[in-house]
Amino acid sequence: MNNIITIEHLSKSFGEIKAVQDISFRVKEGELFAFLGVNGAGKSTTISIMCGQLQKDAGDVVIDGNSLDNHTEQIKRELGVVFQDSVLDKALTVYDNLESRAALYGITGKAFSKRLHELAILLDFKGLLKRTVGKLSGGQRRRIDIARALLNHPKILILDEPTTGLDPQTRKHLWNVIANLRKSENMTVFLTTHYMEEAAEADYVVILDSGKISAEGTPLQLKNAYTGDFITIYGVPEEKIKSLGKPYEQIPNAYRISVSNTAEATELILKHPQIFTDYEITKGKMDDVFLAVTGKSLIGGTER
Repeated sequence: MNNIITIEHLSKSFGEIKAVQDISFRVKEGELFAFLGVNGAGKSTTISIMCGQLQKDAGDVVIDGNSLDNHTEQIKRELGVVFQDSVLDKALTVYDNLESRAALYGITGKAFSKRLHELAILLDFKGLLKRTVGKLSGGQRRRIDIARALLNHPKILILDEPTTGLDPQTRKHLWNVIANLRKSENMTVFLTTHYMEEAAEADYVVILDSGKISAEGTPLQLKNAYTGDFITIYGVPEEKIKSLGKPYEQIPNAYRISVSNTAEATELILKHPQIFTDYEITKGKMDDVFLAVTGKSLIGGTER
């Protein structure tokens, strides 16, 4: 796959605060790319530079073969952005919000009606068109935010904390829509999220900490590099768990043992078959990776 986004040695400071410090990464066409970090890590600054809303201090940004230095307007037309905070006008109806936005791309008349119909079906908001945005629920408003970002058939969809605060059903629906768009239109998705289960579905992950890249790779590569495996054992008394000589924790109705990798787990099981009669092996999660890399954790959309 071709690189649709190439960032080289990007830097941005605000006075003495170095928001982004010499970062470089690439995003392949059609992939789901997760850009992770706690609040203040530099994620939003990077996105604002990519969107042409903020001037960089140094570095190169190339999007779909176009340099940000010379083709800012062309790049903007290829992006769809769902910001962390809704940018919809609460006083206007859903229809008026989308109509005015579409006009900025030259999408008017029959072309707008056709695109609006497509998106209303895709995101299930046909019954909301005459309602003012201020009277929508959080989940309904998010669907309109995403529709707004999709009006121009973007090659790249930037999602900045798109599902924070949404109920599980709405989150699932939005991710199904995004997954279908990736398949049908080969759309690239650039995601920031505090939900590590969403990051775990990414094709590639970059973890940002204090403006610098601390780790990157596929979720599997990161799990293998920064976390071990876990064996959950059921129906065994604690004294037998202690006899294994491994770090463990008690969880409801079971004990969870920490091992370095699958090979160590296998060796332990073969050595003590009488203990391992009811068990399961799982890899560490992206939460564990993030904690190991940054010393911080992201739980339920909040920094801990």
